[in-house]
Amino acid sequence: MSAASPQRKEMQEAMDRPQSSGTERSRQRTREGRTELMQRVSEFVMKHDVALTGSNLATIVAALSGSDAGLARIFATREIAQEPISQSWLDEMGKMRSREDERASALETLIDRVESSLSKFAETTKTARTETSEHRGAIDAQISELAKSASSVGPGAEIDRLVDLSRVMLERIVQVEEAMKKSQAETADLKESLSEARAQADVDHLTHLPNRRAFERKLQEAAERAEKNGERLSLGFCDVDHFKSINDTHGHDAGDRVLVAIANTLKRHAGKHLFAARHGGEEFVVLFPGLTAQDAADRLDEIRIDLSSRQMVNRDTGKSFGKITFSGGVSSVQGMEDARGALSRADAALYQAKEAGRDRVQIG
Repeated sequence: MSAASPQRKEMQEAMDRPQSSGTERSRQRTREGRTELMQRVSEFVMKHDVALTGSNLATIVAALSGSDAGLARIFATREIAQEPISQSWLDEMGKMRSREDERASALETLIDRVESSLSKFAETTKTARTETSEHRGAIDAQISELAKSASSVGPGAEIDRLVDLSRVMLERIVQVEEAMKKSQAETADLKESLSEARAQADVDHLTHLPNRRAFERKLQEAAERAEKNGERLSLGFCDVDHFKSINDTHGHDAGDRVLVAIANTLKRHAGKHLFAARHGGEEFVVLFPGLTAQDAADRLDEIRIDLSSRQMVNRDTGKSFGKITFSGGVSSVQGMEDARGALSRADAALYQAKEAGRDRVQIG
């Protein structure tokens, strides 16, 4: 029998090797993301000659990883403008970030405490109502027995007073029961209102898209699910081109209508499978579950082409807005721990698209 060819032997060995699972591949991507982030942080520290302190690292990692998208944008803008990044500036950014985190944390804590208190109160009211109803039934039965006894033994002042007193007590119990019933209904209304308020806190009131807060939570959920299932996940960052010029020429109300039109375009293309949100100002973000960065870039490019092909007119003046376009940056999310880093890479790719002439999509 002739010996197997080197090519066949290599193929057989590859087939015999255990195939890596989706989870293992996801972990590998996560490790690669960590390594890349550490390298970027190291380069940043050396480039700007800042001290390697805990507070500095927390601020720098938050910006470069994208865990604080607003801070990431501030860092990127400052670097592009070639403005100095000094220790005093880093201290200022760290304080700003701490204040925002404290406000957000305090709001979440307050909402959680109110919901918990309402739930406990509703349960207590329900229990008290049940017990009161049981007592009312028992007293009602006793009054009936007393009334029968009084009628069988003839007039008796003591028994009559006892029956009258019991009836007064029963009336008061009925009043308490009605008050608790009303209180229980009011508590249910309060809980519903609180749930609505929490939902409204996740919505951008101009475009009615989810806002940055909702997007960041959705990003973490999608990244965890993608890592668990070994699936692809990508995200896209969009920024309207020359938006300041639109506001300056047509006014802020007209600029708001442009943002609403862009939001509606994103909603239509997103459908049930994508998640689009307003990140702030003229910036929008889109999650692409199950797609590679290239596929996500192609989908985002379709949205860009659709938008730029439309003729939008200022309804107040009848003047055309001209061609409305956006620039986009896309990145692949490599595991749960890389979610913020992907946002930062997409943001950097967005700036590359701007520098390359705008009205295009770049992969980061």
